Amino acid sequence: MSGLRERKKAKTRAAIQEHALRLFRDQGYAETTVQEIAAAAEVSPATFFRYFPTKEDTIVLDRLDPVMIELFRGQPPDLHPTEALRAAIRQGMDALTPEEWELESERQRLVISAPELRVRMLDQLYEGIDLLATLAAERTGRPADDFAVRAWAGAVVGVVMATYESMIDAPLPQYLATMDQAFDHLAAGLPMA
Repeated sequence: MSGLRERKKAKTRAAIQEHALRLFRDQGYAETTVQEIAAAAEVSPATFFRYFPTKEDTIVLDRLDPVMIELFRGQPPDLHPTEALRAAIRQGMDALTPEEWELESERQRLVISAPELRVRMLDQLYEGIDLLATLAAERTGRPADDFAVRAWAGAVVGVVMATYESMIDAPLPQYLATMDQAFDHLAAGLPMA
């Protein structure tokens, strides 16, 4: 029963987010109210707030994160964290439909376009360092607060930030190729001129 309940919650959360994205695109982020999003998703404002504490959360919630975490943990244990992450990203993105990729691209465009969302995204990137450090620690047997583990996690977040804005409107294969190239650079280090 709990699996069904969790799937229903995920479906409701996704519907609210999709309606929010559509309204933000059609009306503008600042001009759209929580009440309008709730009405479009056919839920009450109270239900909206059970799923999203704020309007910003409808955008900054990345539905791919739990999938990527599971895929990362499922990689062969002998893979270096960078290679495990690269494989997890590729598997997660390869599973997206064109519609899901477009929805994700639209979400990313909205984050870039609204200053209050960019600030929230930066907070999430810092949280991402903690998450990646925890995942790398699990894989390497080192503590999550180990300097090398945290430096690796920060470098990965840097790779994501470096490719982020230029890749928002890219087709999925181009996005994956650019991420692969960025991870190659991360693995090789910065060459001297």
